[in-house]
Amino acid sequence: MPHANALYGPLDPAPDAGYVDAPPRMGFFTDTSVCIGCKACEVACKEWNLVPESGLDLLGMSYDNTGALTANSWRHVAFVEQPRSTGQEIPAFEGQPDGPSVSPATAAVGARTSSDTGTDPGLPPGSPAAATRMSAGPEFLGMPGAQPPGRGSGAQGRTDFRWLMMSDVCKHCTHAACLDVCPTGSLFRTEFGTVVVQEDICNGCGYCISACPYGVIDQRKGDGRAWKCTLCYDRLGAGMTPACAQACPTESIQYGPLEELRERAAARVETLHERGVPEARLYGEDPNDGVGGDAAFFLLLDEPEVYGLPPDPIVTTRDLPAMWKRAGLAAMTMAAVTVVAFLGRRP
Repeated sequence: MPHANALYGPLDPAPDAGYVDAPPRMGFFTDTSVCIGCKACEVACKEWNLVPESGLDLLGMSYDNTGALTANSWRHVAFVEQPRSTGQEIPAFEGQPDGPSVSPATAAVGARTSSDTGTDPGLPPGSPAAATRMSAGPEFLGMPGAQPPGRGSGAQGRTDFRWLMMSDVCKHCTHAACLDVCPTGSLFRTEFGTVVVQEDICNGCGYCISACPYGVIDQRKGDGRAWKCTLCYDRLGAGMTPACAQACPTESIQYGPLEELRERAAARVETLHERGVPEARLYGEDPNDGVGGDAAFFLLLDEPEVYGLPPDPIVTTRDLPAMWKRAGLAAMTMAAVTVVAFLGRRP
């Protein structure tokens, strides 16, 4: 196991995997508060990576036509329609306890007296201007170009439900259990710290599927091999932004050096708290969590379970070293007992 010696605590996975002078670890910060559910990321991912079509049949009454991350859906835009009876009671905007439950800027956008949402797609990764703007805005949360979900009044802002949207993806874990169990070396750690499947040497054993704490990896029907997001490894090597982040019109998906993204995300959460959104929280950014932190982490507006994410993910192979040790000791004990019994039977 390449990182069995460091299953807990911070780790830079590329140097640990043997890369000398590795570049900064790259990743995704997905800000769900500005996701509009357009699915541009899904389409861009499929087009660039030649992922087969999927989700052509709507799932019941939901706009979520892909349903989950699969071998044919490396990006999945989740739609969560949350009735107010089960949703959170959202307070009035800070500083206006008797006023509307949105900021003045958001109210202006909702009233269509302003069209400035603070977004400008297509900026290069790591742009200081983008970091500054995203730490301060944009204002709208989860609905296209209008008020935060369930926070307005009248036709432009119903209060009986709210939409929560999130573009999910492989987390590219710091301590990736899928790497531990792959018997062929099909799964490998890149110099950017990401995890990639080499489908040409995958034997379809499926061990990685059960090892993933997030249920990300899947086998393609009729193929049998494992497939998942590569974080556009080919584009990273050419200094390009991954296709999904490049296509995102609201910069909900941001790509760049992981440490920079974590700082930007923390500033964004602080800003949302100041603007009366106390439920905003980060998921997967903590390098001391059960998987050592994720290279793809999220800003959520509710508990992780609401989005279909495990609340406390762990490295599923964390107990393997101790198990092998116990198995070895048991085997040695049985061998010793057998030898003693054999020698005791000799005349």
